[in-house]
Amino acid sequence: MATTLFKEFQFEAAHLLPHVPAGHKCGRLHGHSFMVRLEITGEVDQHTGWVMDFSDIKRAFKPIYDRLDHYYLNDIPGLENPTSEVLAEWIWQQMKPALPLLSAVMVKETCTAGCVYRG
Repeated sequence: MATTLFKEFQFEAAHLLPHVPAGHKCGRLHGHSFMVRLEITGEVDQHTGWVMDFSDIKRAFKPIYDRLDHYYLNDIPGLENPTSEVLAEWIWQQMKPALPLLSAVMVKETCTAGCVYRG
């Protein structure tokens, strides 16, 4: 039976959205306390009792976290238009080679707004 586990991370970053209509608040420089949730789906190993060690997920995400935390997202190649949707797909592309069981990336930019990317 497939099981999905998740690990959440929080980082602070600034951005602006260059393609919003003139006067839109997101067109101005601003920041968020982003939350990223990585979901891993696979079979539970009968010996270990888990799908994957949470520390392995954390280790795999650390280089990405270090590129995002306290940076201006628009300056990162691939994030020139750093919407939550673009950021979620970008994280997926960075993480999938290291985490083949990755099944979803959730990005929340506020407590009530975000998106889920499932490749």
